[in-house]
Amino acid sequence: MNKLGIVTKGIIKENPVLVLLLGTCPTLAVTTSAINGLGMGVSAMVVLICSNIVISILKKVIPSTVRIPCYIVVIAGFVTVVQLMLKAYLPALDASLGLFIPLIVVNCIILGRAEMFASKNSIVDSALDGLGMGIGFTLALGVMGLIREILGSGTAFGITLTANAITPMGIFMLAPGGFFIYAILIAAINWATKGRAIKKKEFGCEGCAMAATCGKDDCGEKEASA
Repeated sequence: MNKLGIVTKGIIKENPVLVLLLGTCPTLAVTTSAINGLGMGVSAMVVLICSNIVISILKKVIPSTVRIPCYIVVIAGFVTVVQLMLKAYLPALDASLGLFIPLIVVNCIILGRAEMFASKNSIVDSALDGLGMGIGFTLALGVMGLIREILGSGTAFGITLTANAITPMGIFMLAPGGFFIYAILIAAINWATKGRAIKKKEFGCEGCAMAATCGKDDCGEKEASA
């Protein structure tokens, strides 16, 4: 795959939120405003790019038996840096995002890209993969946050838009509204790509995104014993 393809695949074709359906917890929790969505997306993108680069550099040094704990340590280091930067320069955003910044450590998007891509590819390709996936994540959260903010409070980036024309619908600021907008965006991507983006997922090891983190022999033994 060429360099441009590595970047662009994370935007639509393999968008982590709208196609791979990963990271749904922060997606639903922080997208009550466009600023929160973009802030969370950019924070995760910085961690994703930096951790991909470091893991790609250390891929031949990290023992395979302890690779996942090592990846988490690397990711946690960059999450700490990002959180301290937010506290120092964007305290309001840090307070708004709250616990979801440190929870980036266990975000399955970042850990999944470390295991599936960065640990098997070059430094440049890993950085581009992190950039593409980060842009896709940021766009998904930003669009979702903007729609929920406009419908739920009549504002966009804190600027009043429809509050005097349309009564804000508070349900869009709550969990049901988040799930509804999330479903609409997934359906829109599916319609725009004529079903090619969201592929049918097969059960079993071959259809598992984290199949590489477990032994396939173990899976077979478990299925046989079941």
